[in-house]
Amino acid sequence: MNLAATGLTDDGFKNGLSAVGYGLAAIGPGIGIGYLVGQSVQAMARQPEMAGNVRTTMFLGIAFAEALALIGFVIKFI
Repeated sequence: MNLAATGLTDDGFKNGLSAVGYGLAAIGPGIGIGYLVGQSVQAMARQPEMAGNVRTTMFLGIAFAEALALIGFVIKFI
């Protein structure tokens, strides 16, 4: 069976694998952000007077975790 006849070319195969790679790269930050926000909400509920500090730290953590997903997205195009 000829792969070109089925529509599976080298470029198509590489594009498919790069999409899978980006999907895998986005799983880690997604889990990390979910865990981070959950723990931050729990900390704010336990100590409401520290909510401002916890919120600031939470947003910094979200930014760093999201940077990993963006790096994975950029590497997809390289």
